Amino acid sequence: MSELKVLNSYTRQKEVFTPITPGHVGMYVCGPTVSGESHLGHARPYITFDVVYRYLTHLGYKVRYVRNITDAGHFEEEGRAAEDKIASKAVLEKLEPMELVQKYTNLFHWAMLEFNNLEPSIEPTATGHIVEQIEMIKKIMADGYAYEVNGSVYFDVKKYAEHYPYGKLSGRVLDEQLETTRDLEGQDEKRNKQDFALWKAAPPQHIMRWVSPWGEGFPGWHIECSAMSTKYLGTEFDIHGGGMDLQFPHHESEIAQSTICNKHVPARYWMHNNMITVNGKKMGKAYNNQIKLTEMFAGTHPLLEQAYSPMTIRFSILQTHYRSTLDFSNEALQAAEKGLKRLWEGYEHLKNLAYSIQHTEAFEQELDAKINRLLTEMDDFMNDDFSTAKVLANLFEILPVINSMRDKLYAVTAISQATFTRLKQYFKAYLEDILGLKGETANEDGKLTGVLDLLIEIRKDARGRKDFATSDKIRNQLQQLGILLKDEKDGRVSYSFD
Repeated sequence: MSELKVLNSYTRQKEVFTPITPGHVGMYVCGPTVSGESHLGHARPYITFDVVYRYLTHLGYKVRYVRNITDAGHFEEEGRAAEDKIASKAVLEKLEPMELVQKYTNLFHWAMLEFNNLEPSIEPTATGHIVEQIEMIKKIMADGYAYEVNGSVYFDVKKYAEHYPYGKLSGRVLDEQLETTRDLEGQDEKRNKQDFALWKAAPPQHIMRWVSPWGEGFPGWHIECSAMSTKYLGTEFDIHGGGMDLQFPHHESEIAQSTICNKHVPARYWMHNNMITVNGKKMGKAYNNQIKLTEMFAGTHPLLEQAYSPMTIRFSILQTHYRSTLDFSNEALQAAEKGLKRLWEGYEHLKNLAYSIQHTEAFEQELDAKINRLLTEMDDFMNDDFSTAKVLANLFEILPVINSMRDKLYAVTAISQATFTRLKQYFKAYLEDILGLKGETANEDGKLTGVLDLLIEIRKDARGRKDFATSDKIRNQLQQLGILLKDEKDGRVSYSFD
């Protein structure tokens, strides 16, 4: 089996993955700012790193996966005015800030469950780690890389760049970073326009505020991730993930802060998923094409022709390599919906097939070798920077063989028993355990209930006509499918799933 290789954004090289502690992996992924509903852009990074988490676990690593919740301090550094997203949205919705945080955190968690994402090992919040952030800021100031002005604290980027390679992750040259912010409140108090806030003084009207050595205020966006990743993963950990849009300024600033505090870059491997476009256009407020996940699932956004299930969206995301641009269109989603249905039907057929041992020496060696090659390639593809799209392509290539077995055009003995066993194991491991997919029937409970009610009614009519053969056939065949019927004393029929 090939070694796992990861494209490291920091070195721009594909590198063999070697964890700091053998058998253990520490992974930090930037979580959402819970100032509003999760949208389509949130789906990609969390599905991407869910697969990374699943695959590392599949390889036998014990993974500590930390994904934070930004519930304070995320003020815009590229907008019209420096503002805390949470506080401003709370005023808009006439809610207490933490009431708003809870509302949108719950919605985020609901969406992640719909996508079948595993829960992270630890999910810290920014507001729960104010003390750690203040301590980190104090340390940066003590080392001479931050300064205080009017109750706000700024990181001195120019001084840092004299000693460390600021801009290495994002590829930006400091002299070209004339303005990372534009005509913003507080710009005139910075020494350099490139400097970023570690702590912001809270004006009187600001709702969320904490006591600090520099006065009442709230933390900057970047410092929270440095503080939380250090606390739960140590001063150096294995993987730091997030969307490509976070490379600058967020991750670049994290590197600077952590390097001063901990004397080295915080993560060995930096992984970034590419952006989502909608019908060929960048997703953003300017194009009115930010689609909330609730709108995706219900089909209520004007750009959508229909509702798309969470599994269809997940499948569509995994059909493209995480570092490639992904375009969402109705045509692409409808194709993904059909593709997933075909693949899952094939998987269900495979699960129901049994191997015949009557002629174990009669299998077709060429076909047997082909199946084994396709399965082995799937491991190689995942080890080549998590190439889920190629894995899915191989699964589709195997489908005709499964369908032929089902239709008895091939006997199940067309491949060896060892290959047949391996085939079942790989489909289960990749579709369910690694790619995290589920059958769409899991999302069609309403239709299933309707079908069961109809069958129960037909069975009731048959019993009324004393057609016990039909009645028993319906009960027995449902039982074979794992659905148990029970005739109650009052004449009702209940059912349960085995």
